[in-house]
Amino acid sequence: MLRVKRFVVFAVTVVIASAALSFWVIPQTGQESRGALVPPPLASVRSASGAGGITTAVNVTRNPDAEWLIEASGHTGIPERALRAYVAAVTAAHDSSPQCGIGWNTLAAIGSVESDHGRHGGGSLNVAGQATGQVVGPSLDGAGFAAIKDTDGGVLDGDAEWDHAVGPMQFIPSTWDLAGRDGNGDGVADPFNIDDAALSAAGYLCARGGDLTTSRGWTAAIYAYNQSDAYLQEVRQRAVRYARETGTGG
Repeated sequence: MLRVKRFVVFAVTVVIASAALSFWVIPQTGQESRGALVPPPLASVRSASGAGGITTAVNVTRNPDAEWLIEASGHTGIPERALRAYVAAVTAAHDSSPQCGIGWNTLAAIGSVESDHGRHGGGSLNVAGQATGQVVGPSLDGAGFAAIKDTDGGVLDGDAEWDHAVGPMQFIPSTWDLAGRDGNGDGVADPFNIDDAALSAAGYLCARGGDLTTSRGWTAAIYAYNQSDAYLQEVRQRAVRYARETGTGG
């Protein structure tokens, strides 16, 4: 959840948060220096040869190879539709911000922690990348979370009193208003669409971290997304695992 100091939105990460120790206090494996984690390796991807396929982010002309997509999805457990969106989003991010160096596995790790790739609450992503379930976080009313009064008239989250994080990448409405982008080229920036949400998250991370191939940059980017030490470590662990499961090592 962006710009909210919390441990997690969803129950699975609450368990992680309660068990984890802050890396600001206790040195952890993979930590380059106090306050910064060594970034996960950039997971590889095999692009499709020639044109064709589904373009899932603005200015993306090459798509993941279909066979690679199936294999990578099988190894990681990431739904193919979500994985394609993550790869497309970082491809677009590399085109617009070559210095960023964000990996699809970092984006996928955030999507995993935030909403289980859009599957939170028993939902899924349809062929258009739209979340079919109610991917809306808890009320940010100050009871266990930061207090954020409504900023969108309840348009995105259905609550005209308090804000909620929404969509597969769990954007707060006020942040979406600033960072939301149209990732599928339909003319609408929709936080409940995985193409839009993934592209917006990639842009947000690049803007906040600068160079995500460095410890300082990667840590700053993830911490800006969620100001929780346990969250930071969990995202890194999942990103490393995704890289390893797709043959990148780390």
